[in-house]
Amino acid sequence: MQLTAKASLTNALLISICTPEFKGDEATESLAELARLVTTLGFKVVGTQSQKQSSTKRVNVLGLGKLAEIAHLTGNQGVVEGEENEDLFEEIANESDFSDIPSDNLPFACADVVVFDCDLSPSQLRNVENQLGVEVFDRTGIIIEIFSRHARTKTAKLQVEIARLNYVAPRLRETSCGDKERQMGKGAGETTLELNRRAVRDQLAELKRELVSVQNEMKGRRTQRSELFCVALVGYTNAGKSSMMRAITGSDVEGENKLFATLDTTVRALFPITQPRILVSDTVGFIKKLPHDLVASFHSTLAEAHDASLLLYVVDASDPSFRAQLDVVHGVLEEVGVEDSKKLLVLNKSDQLSIEQQQALMEEFPDAMLTSARNPVDVSKLHKYIVGVAQNEMIEEEIIVPYTANGIIGEIRSRMSVTKEEYENSHIKLTVRSNAIDLARLKKRMLSL
Repeated sequence: MQLTAKASLTNALLISICTPEFKGDEATESLAELARLVTTLGFKVVGTQSQKQSSTKRVNVLGLGKLAEIAHLTGNQGVVEGEENEDLFEEIANESDFSDIPSDNLPFACADVVVFDCDLSPSQLRNVENQLGVEVFDRTGIIIEIFSRHARTKTAKLQVEIARLNYVAPRLRETSCGDKERQMGKGAGETTLELNRRAVRDQLAELKRELVSVQNEMKGRRTQRSELFCVALVGYTNAGKSSMMRAITGSDVEGENKLFATLDTTVRALFPITQPRILVSDTVGFIKKLPHDLVASFHSTLAEAHDASLLLYVVDASDPSFRAQLDVVHGVLEEVGVEDSKKLLVLNKSDQLSIEQQQALMEEFPDAMLTSARNPVDVSKLHKYIVGVAQNEMIEEEIIVPYTANGIIGEIRSRMSVTKEEYENSHIKLTVRSNAIDLARLKKRMLSL
C-alpha cells in the first residue's frame, strides 16, 4: 500500500479542528503552515474550513452540518448520513461563508482532496472518505508524502520508508476489515489480511537491518571527522539553512522556497578554507507536529547536530511565528539529546525587515546575529564568528622542527594554524594552534625522529 496522491487530485480543501487546547492564533498559524505543506506537494488550496470540537478523537471527527457543508464543496460525491434532507444541504450552501475561497474557484472548482490539520485514526480517515467520496489526508500523511518525494540518498529513502510503513500498517488493517470474505479466508492457510500484515512486518524488518548498516557507515564517517571543528545548521524547515550553507561554504547545496527541500545531511568545508579545516553540515528541517516515527527514523541524520562543536540555530526572522518555530527546534533537539552544545541564534532573512524591526529584534535577542544569506557582509561576519569560536577551542603550543625532519612542516601547515615561525640555525620554531588530538599525534611523531 503506497500513500501517494493521484495525479488528478489538484484542488485541496483544508480542515482545521479547533479544540480547547488548540485554537486561536495557534490554529490559524498551523493551518497556514498546512497550506504550505500541501502546496509543496503540488496541490492548489481552494479553501479552508474549521470547526470547534471538544476533541479530535471522536469517532465522527466532524459534525453532521459541517460534514454536509464540506460535502457540498467536494461535489457531493460521498454518502453522508442524512443526505436525503435536501433542505439541509440547500440551507448550508446558502449560509456557508466561502470568503476564504477564491471567488473564481467557486462554484465550479470543487475540492478533489480534503486535508485535516491534525492526525486522524484509521477509522476516522475511512469514515470521512466514505462520507465525502474524495481522498482524505491527515497532517502526518502529508508530511510523510513530502518526505517520500524529497528523499534522495539511500539513508533518507530507508528512513522515510520505515516511517511510511509504520503509518500505513494500521490503515492496512482498517481497509481490510470491511471485507468479511477476505478477512476470514477460504479453506486452510493464511488470510489475505494476515499475508498483508506479515509482508509489511517483513519489509520493515529488512529496511531496519539495511538502515543499521548504513547508519554504521555514517557513524564511521562522523568518527573520521571528529578531530575537526564541526558546525551544524539546525532550524525550522524553510528557514534558509541551505542558502546559508551555500553562502558560507561556497557549495551548490540545493535551496528552494519549499518545505523540506533538504532531507539529506550535507557536509562541506567552511569557505574561505581555514587551517585546520572547519566542517559545516546542513540538517533536515523541523516542523510542528513532526511525526514521531520520522523523528526516530532521522535520529542518525540528526546525530550530525549531536556531534557538532557549534550549533547555528537558523530562523526566518521575517516570519512572525519564528519564536514558536524556535521552540519546536529546541524540543526536537532535546529529544535526540542535543542540549549542551555551544549555540548561536542566527536571525536570517533580515533583508526582508525594516530598520526598526531589525533594531527591535536585536534588543529582544542581544546575543543573536542578524544576517541575510544574500548579503556578503553578513556572510563574512558569520564566517569570522565561526572561525573565532573554533580558534578559542584550540590549544596553542610551540613546536621545534629540525630541518632534517622531512614532511613534518607540510603536515603541520595542512592540519594546524601557524601563528608564528622563527628560523634558527638547526630548526624552525613554530607557534601553532590545533586541537588536542592532532597535537598529541604530532608530538608522538616528533619523538620518533
